[in-house]
Amino acid sequence: MSVVIYHNPDCGTSRNVLAIIKASGEAPVIIEYLKTGWTRPQLLGLFAAADLTPRTALRTTKSPADELGLLDPSVNDEALLDAMLEHPVLVNRPIVCSPKGVRLCRPSEAVLDLLQSLPPGPMEKEDGSPLIDAEGNRVD
Repeated sequence: MSVVIYHNPDCGTSRNVLAIIKASGEAPVIIEYLKTGWTRPQLLGLFAAADLTPRTALRTTKSPADELGLLDPSVNDEALLDAMLEHPVLVNRPIVCSPKGVRLCRPSEAVLDLLQSLPPGPMEKEDGSPLIDAEGNRVD
């Protein structure tokens, strides 16, 4: 199994995660979910594998979650899933699948736990925050 990233190229975190994956030597399968959309079985499988619920996977900022009334705690998982299928942007990203597991990679350095090897250092995020030092060690 190769690495799969559910990616939004307009998202800085998603771009950081993709750059980390590529720098590690992986050639990921990139799924731009805003273009492809989601299926219910796909979301349920990803959420189960990543130990997420629709509520914990809900993107609450820079999405229509508030205007759709989805931030109300009384909204159940089925309603959240229905909304995510209609509005793919409601799913927080990026979600990464690898032989080491599935995870919502926020913050972007969470992807390091899913890689077979770390990227060579030094490496920084887009904002200049260090990820890997010159000796190839994670920066915490």
